[in-house]
Amino acid sequence: MTRKTIDCRQYPSESNCSIAISADSEDEVVEAAAQHAVQVHGHQDSPELRAQLRQGIKSGETAAA
Repeated sequence: MTRKTIDCRQYPSESNCSIAISADSEDEVVEAAAQHAVQVHGHQDSPELRAQLRQGIKSGETAAA
């Protein structure tokens, strides 16, 4: 199974945020990343923000359980 991940370090910010968010689906990652962007970075939640976040998602193998 592959995990979907988005990493704040890919986006320049004044706070130099180092949060990475992972989940099994793109929708879960986008939802969590949008909440983080609004609460921590002061962005407005919008379709444009979510589209930008979706573009930054990377896929990778999960660690063995």
